[in-house]
Amino acid sequence: MSRKLEKFVILFDNTNLLYFPGQFLSGRVLVELKDDTQALGLHFHVIGEGVVRLKSKRRERVYDKENYIDFRMRLLGEPGQPPVTLSPGIHSFPFKLGLPPGLPSTFLGKSGWVQYYCKAALREPNSLTHKNQQVFIVMNPIDLNMEPSVLTEPFRCDIDHKLSRAMCLGSGMVECQVCLDKGAYVPGETIEITATIINNSKVTIKSTRATLTETIQYFAKSKIIQSETRELASLKRDKIRPNEMDQWHNEQLYVPPLPPTNLRGCHLINIQYDIYFIISPNNMEKDVKLQLPIMMGTYPFRTENGSFDGKLGTHYPSTLPILRPWLEEKTFK
Repeated sequence: MSRKLEKFVILFDNTNLLYFPGQFLSGRVLVELKDDTQALGLHFHVIGEGVVRLKSKRRERVYDKENYIDFRMRLLGEPGQPPVTLSPGIHSFPFKLGLPPGLPSTFLGKSGWVQYYCKAALREPNSLTHKNQQVFIVMNPIDLNMEPSVLTEPFRCDIDHKLSRAMCLGSGMVECQVCLDKGAYVPGETIEITATIINNSKVTIKSTRATLTETIQYFAKSKIIQSETRELASLKRDKIRPNEMDQWHNEQLYVPPLPPTNLRGCHLINIQYDIYFIISPNNMEKDVKLQLPIMMGTYPFRTENGSFDGKLGTHYPSTLPILRPWLEEKTFK
């Protein structure tokens, strides 16, 4: 059949390949033939799975998997029946099935992934099987308007930290107050950061920095086997001398295209986003870090009249980011 088979493809009715849980996945398998051809059957398989795979330091393989969809159907032929003769030309075999509710979003990570795809197999009487597959994308959206209303309010964090100039040679306090305009965002928005840093110590603060981070945790057998934190965006200010202060007034930190917080429905991969406000002393002391967890959603908050509460110039992505180049970048410490 290899010479007779001109085309063997899976086509979805939704050409952008993006689906939501509960929607119908529909399309057709196209078979184009040159001559009369016999076939035992055309098998169609829809798969959704989460996989975590990691090599440990001892070179042992750590692996875990969970299934979300495993649906099989025959589009042509019946078990135990003689072959079907297909005439030359194009043959279209439609398929349609409802996607289960609660599917986790498609996600590609360094040590694990959530993926969805269809496989088609055309079997000949001589045991030769022709195969093809097509990936599709699932987005399980998080509507921030369905989350606790406290997320619409400013989010504040304070700290008083003692800095030492040198061993027993003088010290003092650094006071820091950091406030975000709210506790949840969507890609395309900006995070407004307001901060006051009062340096009552005798140590110069060489810099202050606000950083948006993504933390990915991979689980196997209900245990965390890998955790990675990466810096996605940051703002930095210069030094603060002893007995001086610095203020941030609604500084803007852009949110790049990101998958939503967590992968709801997936028990193998966890995603968390944080804003870290970092004070770096000009001595041997460690950085002082304030951690402000935030939620990353899909649909932004709405105003009282029902319109999106978007800032001027905000662009909300319409598709889920699948390729994320920062996965190979240096991790955040």
